[in-house]
Amino acid sequence: MFRFLPVILLLSATIAVLPAFSQISNLREKKIAATGTVRLDSMSIVPNTFSIAGFDTSYFSVDMINAVLHWKKILPVDSVEIQYRTFSFRLNAVAKRFIYDSIINNFIPAAGANAYNKSVNPLFNFGNLTYNGSFGRSLSFGNTQDAVFNSQFDLQLNGMLGDSIMLSAAITDNNIPVQPDGTTEQLNDFDKILLQFKKRNWEVDLGDIDLRQTQSYFLNFYTRLQGISYQQKINIDSNIVNRSLVSGAISKGKFAENILQVQEGNQGPYKLQGSNNELYFIVLAGTEKVFIDGVQMQRGQDQDYVINYNTAEITFTPKDLITKDSRVQVDFEYADQNYLNSLLFVNNETDFGKKFVLNFSAYSNVDAKNSPISQPLSTDQMQFLANLGDSVQNAFYPYAPIDSFSASEIMYKKIDTVYNGIHDSIFVYSTSPDSAFYNLQFVSVGIGKGNYIPSYNLANGNVYQWVAPIGGVPQGSYEAATFLVAPKKHQVMSLGGTYFLDSRTTIKAEAAASNYDQNTFSTIGKENDEGYATRFDIDHKNTWKTSSKIFTLDINAGDEYESENFQPVERIHPIEFLRDWGLDLTASTTVNQELPTFSVSLSNNKNDSLQYLFAGYLRSDGYRGYRNIIQHSQTFDGWHLADEFNITDMTLPGNKGYYLRPTIDLSKTLSSFHNFTVGADYAVEHNEIRNIAADTVSALSFAFETFTAYIRSNQAKPDHWSFNFFTRSDQLPGGKNLVQTDHSNNYNFQTELLKNPHQQFRLNLTYRQLYVTDTFLTTQKPDNSLLGRAEYITNVLNGFIVGNSLYEIGAGQQQKTDFTYVQVPAGQGQYTWIDYNNDGIAQLNEFVLALFSRPGNIHSCLYSDKYLCEG
Repeated sequence: MFRFLPVILLLSATIAVLPAFSQISNLREKKIAATGTVRLDSMSIVPNTFSIAGFDTSYFSVDMINAVLHWKKILPVDSVEIQYRTFSFRLNAVAKRFIYDSIINNFIPAAGANAYNKSVNPLFNFGNLTYNGSFGRSLSFGNTQDAVFNSQFDLQLNGMLGDSIMLSAAITDNNIPVQPDGTTEQLNDFDKILLQFKKRNWEVDLGDIDLRQTQSYFLNFYTRLQGISYQQKINIDSNIVNRSLVSGAISKGKFAENILQVQEGNQGPYKLQGSNNELYFIVLAGTEKVFIDGVQMQRGQDQDYVINYNTAEITFTPKDLITKDSRVQVDFEYADQNYLNSLLFVNNETDFGKKFVLNFSAYSNVDAKNSPISQPLSTDQMQFLANLGDSVQNAFYPYAPIDSFSASEIMYKKIDTVYNGIHDSIFVYSTSPDSAFYNLQFVSVGIGKGNYIPSYNLANGNVYQWVAPIGGVPQGSYEAATFLVAPKKHQVMSLGGTYFLDSRTTIKAEAAASNYDQNTFSTIGKENDEGYATRFDIDHKNTWKTSSKIFTLDINAGDEYESENFQPVERIHPIEFLRDWGLDLTASTTVNQELPTFSVSLSNNKNDSLQYLFAGYLRSDGYRGYRNIIQHSQTFDGWHLADEFNITDMTLPGNKGYYLRPTIDLSKTLSSFHNFTVGADYAVEHNEIRNIAADTVSALSFAFETFTAYIRSNQAKPDHWSFNFFTRSDQLPGGKNLVQTDHSNNYNFQTELLKNPHQQFRLNLTYRQLYVTDTFLTTQKPDNSLLGRAEYITNVLNGFIVGNSLYEIGAGQQQKTDFTYVQVPAGQGQYTWIDYNNDGIAQLNEFVLALFSRPGNIHSCLYSDKYLCEG
């Protein structure tokens, strides 16, 4: 009954608001993006009414007249909640009776006014539109290649069509499409077409569009599309405003989540995997979100990480040292061309006199199962998927095509064998023309799930050999098969409302339903496709003034419920939500879960705050967690104190435990000594789960404590530096108690010398010592890590000579490669084959580099999913 309480309250609020339309409030509360420049409203903002919870004015600036916000700093979140009040008009609004373009033809122009246009004959004539860009054609040829015709086209348009329609267009085309480089914070897209038409209350976007939705809690997502988007704003009457958005497109890719298994002192690269465990795909540029220890990182050579979109690899910069303790998670979209994929999104928001806001959203993403693109399916393969049900992770279809014998290919023969009294047929590598009829492709199916393992020899390619099962359990990890991707269907619908009880109290309610079919070929297991979720929230804010301060009291209470089969488009909880409740990051979320919350906070305009938060997490698998948090922050006499006490009590089937996380940070700004800042930080995480019957600590338990001391110069000056030292001690389960296994000392020094515009220098240096105290509980080896980056920039003769020197030191890894030689037409290769043993079979050691001729073999690299550490 309580699960449907938010829906009942939502309907009650809808009925209650109808007689209250005449009560118009100028209070605005909304969620905005935490980057770039954001337009807040069409009206001017009342001064001293704008606020962002948790962030002072050092993070942003607001143009009150034009209602535009500019971010000054990078925030650790992607969106924030804001509150402000508006005037009923725009202070600098333009008043005019006519638009010049609409009456220009009512006058007789002066003679010769446009005479100069008669001699102009541009390549493109766009009338009154302003345009710029480039257009190029090139021809390349050589003695080892045919003639190649290259084209490049780049065009930007901006202007008015007629007297009221504004046109903006960006058209870029290259006959060799490439992904933008993932080493900078800002990206430039290639092969992109975008047409935008605007007229007063409507807007149409065509081509490559980005769809970002934050109005709904359960239907919150960002994706890149190719299609059409239509937006419209209608004033139904003086108090009711309706906003609609309809988007239909062909989706460019699919969403995936990765938890990277990082290594001590290894900066990468680390390989990403698709939602179907794919290893080779292209990441859609700009869609990735990278988190370390729950904090979102920034892309760029001088930031936290760089990414190769074409190989789906992430490398971390010297700004952040990767250790065995780093928790790295990545969300991204990648190109998926297995099926024609269509996406439809509809959103409608109605504002009833600024008293009640009703929001409806619907999302549908469907693979066309009868329109495969890169994966043509036979009738047998379709039936195989139909019989598979929702176990799509096991869609390894046995595939053994018969082929004619070739000495340059890896061929297999089929033989009969008997093991443990079982008769079976297996494949064996063979170079015999009378029996080697099979050209096989082996795929990794997981350790202990396959019957073949790699066999390392001199053959010109990868060879696999069969190993007999032991006790009916496979001993290999490969099979002669191909992985079939099943078509999917994902639909989500959301209905929510916000009721402004008065200027200080807001009530929100939302209900959502989802339909997620993992395999539309199959009719098996459809009973778990549909799920639902509800959320209710009430918030009350009260502000009062004293002689020297402005205080704000915020009281919030809410409840959220999700059924086990509810599937949102993207994650709706924080990235480390499960870990915050003492669970493993990979714990299953396909359970019924409820989250009641209550919080009360008191803050002032001096950034002093005190908050108490209670939350519960109730799961249908028997987990019960209750969390209490007290947070305090205060600044006094140059001192800044920030502390938090966080404890979670939890019970699981047969287990009981607690998760304790206190932190304290104390710093002092020495105003009498060049505004230097000194400080210290102490934090503990102790997650202890005990088995009630055996009185032992479970494998999920852990504990560590860190102590940090730091000193830094005035960071506002162009020349500044900082030094910090921190030590960490870790404990792991050892029988009845947690036992210390290792500890580390970490040193970091950073400096930037930017005062001289002609000579600038940046340095970031980190040194880490890891000591292992218990080699029985951990396989980690002691290690010393050095990571650094030094950059020198020079600019002399007013920019006539510009130089840049960069030096980095650290450890990483390189992808393991296997080599093979592929026969190509004569004149295009660099290697020749010499059959040293006269067996007619090509071996790797029989290919040599040709000195004078251009033979018909090239050196080809086969990249594996294994990486070798270096440095």
